[in-house]
Amino acid sequence: MAQIGASVSLTCRASGCEAPAFSWRTQIDSPLNGKVRSAGSTSTLTMDPVSFENEHSYLCTATCGVRKAERSIEVQVYSFPKDPEIHLPGPLQVGQPVTVTCLVPDVYPFDRLEIDLLKDNRLLKNQEFLEPMEGKSLKNMSLEVTFTPTREDMGKALLCRATLHITGVDAELRERETTKELQVYVSPKDTTVSVSPSTRLQEGGSVTMTCASEGLPAPQIVWSRKLDNGNLQPLSGNATLTLIAMRMEDSGIYVCAGVNLAGEDRKEVELLVQEKPFTVEIGPGPQVAAQLGGAVVLTCGATDCEAPSFSWRTQTDSPLSGQVRSEGPRSTLTLSPVGFENEHLYLCTVTCGSKKLEKGIKVDLYFAPRNTSIQVSPSSILEEGSSVTMTCSSDGLPAPRFRWSRQLKNGQLQFLSENTTLTLTSTRREDAGIYVCEGRNLAGISRDEVELIIQVAPKDMQLTASPSESVKEGDTVIISCTCGNVPKTWIILKKKAESGDTVLKSIEGAYTIHKAQLEDAGVYECESKNERGLQSRSITLDVKGREGNKDYFSPGLLVLYCASSLIIPAIGMIVYFARKANMKGSYSLVEAQKSKV
Repeated sequence: MAQIGASVSLTCRASGCEAPAFSWRTQIDSPLNGKVRSAGSTSTLTMDPVSFENEHSYLCTATCGVRKAERSIEVQVYSFPKDPEIHLPGPLQVGQPVTVTCLVPDVYPFDRLEIDLLKDNRLLKNQEFLEPMEGKSLKNMSLEVTFTPTREDMGKALLCRATLHITGVDAELRERETTKELQVYVSPKDTTVSVSPSTRLQEGGSVTMTCASEGLPAPQIVWSRKLDNGNLQPLSGNATLTLIAMRMEDSGIYVCAGVNLAGEDRKEVELLVQEKPFTVEIGPGPQVAAQLGGAVVLTCGATDCEAPSFSWRTQTDSPLSGQVRSEGPRSTLTLSPVGFENEHLYLCTVTCGSKKLEKGIKVDLYFAPRNTSIQVSPSSILEEGSSVTMTCSSDGLPAPRFRWSRQLKNGQLQFLSENTTLTLTSTRREDAGIYVCEGRNLAGISRDEVELIIQVAPKDMQLTASPSESVKEGDTVIISCTCGNVPKTWIILKKKAESGDTVLKSIEGAYTIHKAQLEDAGVYECESKNERGLQSRSITLDVKGREGNKDYFSPGLLVLYCASSLIIPAIGMIVYFARKANMKGSYSLVEAQKSKV
């Protein structure tokens, strides 16, 4: 068996002859298609390269004198020069059927060829080529298998094994195989683009666009810009594309493509770059309060404009009566001193090239409250149970708001109302006091106060005789008159008689009779009066005479006399302080002055 294209030598030896002569021929006397070389007892026929013309039965004839000897050898040719080839029509895509071809080139004789195709050591197809050959020729033999790749096929191997069933050839020359590792692809899909901050931009701004695409292997991201002629201008191979200092001519369609060997998926996004408008800022704000007689400065500034021009006017086009100063991107209008004629809406107009912007500032005047006063109707001196209305007024700009309070004993103010008027109905003694009205605005506070006096007619009078209304001659008697409901009242204590009433010299409503006599008996009357009325009470004092007069003093009588001389004044003092406590509300002996005690 000789491999086509290889070199084969046939050797003929003769023994028992010193100088043999050799000749070569084919059995059918066709050309040898080889070179003969004889030397001594050996002759060699070399076929280089072997071809179909060498497939014969070759005869070697040796002549030694008159003797001849001949031997033959059958030469068969075959071709199996290369390993099989595995061909794929393109990248394997998941889910897309594909036909794999296993090609064995330049085979002869192909009717003895067998091909196996395996995937991951599992046989996909086996084929033997048993059809008869027509003539002698080299032929490419192939086997085809169609299958649908999956993601699990990634990294698995395809194996194509070709076996030429011939004899006389070493086994390793009769079998050839080729392996190919599968690369499975998923065509890019679901390509998305996120834009930050927005697809609508202003001149000078920046934008970041991030592209993502799914596929196997992971697609490569390619950014480009679509030109007016439809062509794509490459920009970047990164997933993120950042554009800074944007200009209007940067507007357009930007294309993100996810690309791998299986295909391409695109996503377009349109950016719109707008001319950046200039802005106007006013100060101190859209509305400003100016104190009457003070000064205020209005400011107007322009940004994103290289050479702005300013102009000021009032909304009613009245005279400005102020000083304007413009420098660079800023202009000021100073009003000093502020008068009533300055209360306007001032407009600042900024011109930047062919564009104009206008903003306004409202100037409101103010001055602190003053001339705050309280009007009381009907009067600040009232009778208990009546009603009173207090009305507060104050000058100020803006008009002051009012706050009514009542001044407590500790000097603090107790909030009452925020109305202009404060009305008290069915007044009581406790309603007396100082009432405060405050006029307030943003400039300050002004206040006025009025004192309400609640007058009460005397009542709850008490007229008492101590120790009793019936005493013995020589006893000490204290007649006391009190009026519990009114702190300020006049108390008149007198003794009634047919010849005329006698006004007694009382001390804070108390009159003391030392060593009462029979003539001290009678009717005693107390009058309590003030501006609102009068009330009186009366009692009858009875003085009894003692039985007989003795000229001697027993020791017991002497002790009784001494004791009574001390006890009676003490009782009088107690009655005095009790009356005083009744008028003032309370009294404490502990807090009284030592001299009085």
